[in-house]
Amino acid sequence: MSEIFKLLRVHQYIKNLFIFMPLLFSLHFNDTTALLHTIGAFALFSLMASSIYVFNDLLDVEEDKKHPTKKFRPLAIGSVSSANAKIIIAILSSASLLASFAFNINLFIVLLSYFILNIFYSIKLKHIAIVDIFIIATGFVLRLFAGSSVSDVPLSMWIILVTFLLAIFLALAKRRDDVLLSQEGKETRKNIDGYNLEFVNASMVLMAGVVIVSYIQYTISQTVIDRLGTSNLYLSAFFVILGILRYMQITFVEENSGSPTKIVLEDRFLQMTILFWLVSFIAIVQFT
Repeated sequence: MSEIFKLLRVHQYIKNLFIFMPLLFSLHFNDTTALLHTIGAFALFSLMASSIYVFNDLLDVEEDKKHPTKKFRPLAIGSVSSANAKIIIAILSSASLLASFAFNINLFIVLLSYFILNIFYSIKLKHIAIVDIFIIATGFVLRLFAGSSVSDVPLSMWIILVTFLLAIFLALAKRRDDVLLSQEGKETRKNIDGYNLEFVNASMVLMAGVVIVSYIQYTISQTVIDRLGTSNLYLSAFFVILGILRYMQITFVEENSGSPTKIVLEDRFLQMTILFWLVSFIAIVQFT
């Protein structure tokens, strides 16, 4: 069972917390029904995400065997068979789609879109440089739509834009790790020829600036000020800038950007920054 949990990559479910973003940015956590529906969407999206992770590992098993860390994945070391992996994919994806169809038709459409997009990503699109990171970013935006579909909270252009740009920034950091491995003579991805260190570094710096500016524009938008009832939300940008700089430090100085999820789960500095951003966001809206 422990090997199956590794195969499902349960630790990656942290990405699915973006499903709660519509509730956060609208501050509708006091709506019990919307919160429970969002928790349900989180669970179904997690099942679907796991089925995609298993499918991707099934296709990449030979490449993973050559990777310094991915070679320990269950399929790469043979602790879970390909036949069992296919059964897991069928069960998880079917359960997610059938349950979402009965629960909320809009959520079903989002999950089906995510499934189809990632099937194409795993088979072909992840091998096309630049297109691959855009597909990853789109997956994060679909998480927003999943949360919006079950909570009846409409998405603003700002939350979509900031999420998409942040996801591209994180995906670039992950690709940088692949470039570094390639320079060490460890070819781990077929599309690595579409990237080099100079391009990835410049792109990350560009995206970091765009993410920060977009968030600040969100906080000073008159529509947002009117809806949330405060003009002080720009103060929370302090922690956004701090978080971006810390992630760049991890990427450029520590050269440890291979897994954004592990970074968030293990880096105390980044965890505290995210916590302070969350607290400041809520406090500013509630008390100013």
